[in-house]
Amino acid sequence: MTASEFPLPDVGEGLTEAEIVEWKVAPGDAVAVNQVIVEIETAKSLVELPSPFEGTVDELLVGEGDTVEVGTPIIRVRGAGEAATPAPTAAQTETADAVADTQGTVAAAEGADSGSGAVLVGYGSKGGHVASRRRRAAGVGVTDHAPQAEAAAAAPKPRSLPVADASPVLAKPPIRKLAKDLDVNLAEVIGTGIGGEVTRDDVIRHAQQASVFRNITTPEQPTAREDRIPVKGVRKAIAAGMVRSAFSAPHVSVFVDVDATRTMEFVKRLKASPDFAGIKVSPLLVMAKAMIWAVRRNPTVNSTWTDTEIIVHHFVNFGFAAATPRGLVVPNVKNAQDLSLRELAQAIEQLTITARDGKLQPADMADGTITITNIGVFGMDTGTPILNPGEVAIVALGTIKQKPWVVDGEVRPRFVTTLGASFDHRVVDGDVASRFLADVASIIEEPALLLD
Repeated sequence: MTASEFPLPDVGEGLTEAEIVEWKVAPGDAVAVNQVIVEIETAKSLVELPSPFEGTVDELLVGEGDTVEVGTPIIRVRGAGEAATPAPTAAQTETADAVADTQGTVAAAEGADSGSGAVLVGYGSKGGHVASRRRRAAGVGVTDHAPQAEAAAAAPKPRSLPVADASPVLAKPPIRKLAKDLDVNLAEVIGTGIGGEVTRDDVIRHAQQASVFRNITTPEQPTAREDRIPVKGVRKAIAAGMVRSAFSAPHVSVFVDVDATRTMEFVKRLKASPDFAGIKVSPLLVMAKAMIWAVRRNPTVNSTWTDTEIIVHHFVNFGFAAATPRGLVVPNVKNAQDLSLRELAQAIEQLTITARDGKLQPADMADGTITITNIGVFGMDTGTPILNPGEVAIVALGTIKQKPWVVDGEVRPRFVTTLGASFDHRVVDGDVASRFLADVASIIEEPALLLD
């Protein structure tokens, strides 16, 4: 590695690899220090990397879609006065390919134009071919004639842009990523933002409408009998965390039905309050406050097991499971016990938006102490959630709907929900688990207790 090569950094939390999502520059482009040059996807978030150098992009050393290890050089930048790296001649290319073929490390020469992208040993390749670093650089091709290769190296290299960026649609990169994840063609979306810019709500609305249309038309037959989805990024992290949690912490679950009528009335009043204007308010907010209140009365549910000791936290980093186009993530509100109801609502809303835009940082999901999963938004009554790794309690909020309920000896229609909770039985005994969930239920039944 030379001084002008930029290795993939560890962007936090000891991550070992990342996927190259989108290059923001191409060979021949001028770059400044701290200019964003690439967007990468780690196991936890999308991250934009700034350039540590000033100069001209000499070569992109890995391709979009490739997963590389931390420390691997990903781009070469040359300073003022430095000559560009010469493109290989046809003879050099053929010689290099012949040597590489005998070593079994690269594909045959006829696969050079397959667009397979860069790979690392042990990661495999796209399309069954492995390209050399020279062939995989964006904007640089290998031809059959040396004069053409030299002319291409000397000529200005136009910046290669994704098809989406070449369109006249106004949309920020996170919105384009969301559209790609939801299989939405941005050219078909009507933008409601300033100057016709496409917003996140525009993309989600279009995706929902398309989903409804697909449901009422004859579905197309798949062209293959099965799909194969690489296990990487968020999905890989989720799998590892859930397996570690399920097979290391002995789970025990408890459930309770709750009359949530007064919570629904409370939420309705908050939505009408000027103090909460422009802030998303839902039963999840009341549940969050209820859990924080119940933690004070049952502190061991807000703990961490370390094999040698139980660490009881006297602060609440309140986590909530958020379904995003990239998969399930669990951001947490730091020191939630110190926040007012309004501040808590704002914090949850901001983290939710950040999660859906794919912009959560590792710190947003680190050091959680207790978690809620709102499966009610999917119409589920209850469930047995798996603990978030490092925590000993998680609560599932089921759907809230009207049911017959006995009140003062009479059957009346009431808004009813079911709370389910899982605990690490190494830390939380059955009586503590039951008391904690009963305390949460008492707040859902009567939110006025929060004023006590």
